[in-house]
Amino acid sequence: MHWHTVPGQTPQDLETVMPHQDPAAERDRLRQKLIAAREALPDRLERAVALQNVLRAWLVGRDEATIGAYWPIKGEFDPLPALYRWSEGAREDESEDRIIGLPVADKATGSLQFHMWFPGCPMEPDSYGIPKPKGTPVFRPEMLLLPCLGYGPGGVRMGYGGGFYARTLATLAPRPFAVGVGYSIGFQPFLREGPRDIALDAMLTEDGVMWQRPDY
Repeated sequence: MHWHTVPGQTPQDLETVMPHQDPAAERDRLRQKLIAAREALPDRLERAVALQNVLRAWLVGRDEATIGAYWPIKGEFDPLPALYRWSEGAREDESEDRIIGLPVADKATGSLQFHMWFPGCPMEPDSYGIPKPKGTPVFRPEMLLLPCLGYGPGGVRMGYGGGFYARTLATLAPRPFAVGVGYSIGFQPFLREGPRDIALDAMLTEDGVMWQRPDY
């Protein structure tokens, strides 16, 4: 696996996520650098096409019939085209329809509910201004696709720091299979799990499957 650094990143940035030093302010500074670097990628479209292909191929070997995804913001990878193709490709022997969902944030609990999504379904902004399905059923996904701002060895994920996915995974039973998706520029070789970070079950980038739990 190659080590990727963000343009302008210094050794001091990497030290902020080493086990012995993890102040919240430094992590926030690194997040802002990662967002800026992702939004400035000159080949983001090409990377997105490659990651669409990786995701579609990886899903062929999975048995889950319901997937919770996300609406892309801040230069995030858009998984919805690949998921729509997945939903249309159910095998004849499958007893359940394949369902895609988008998250709706509950500010009171700080967790997420997933509402069914399909192309053309009515949408409205949520309390954070992010589009969400309007009036579609709520369901519990068997798999979650999580956007990754950064990721580290062993499936450690860095998000935006709000803790929504961590709280959601803690409350869903059985726990969904958690899959991180993002661009390889986000790899942080010294990243260790913080109090609001998630240990993923698999991590996909435009370069392929970067990591997956051995028992899955």
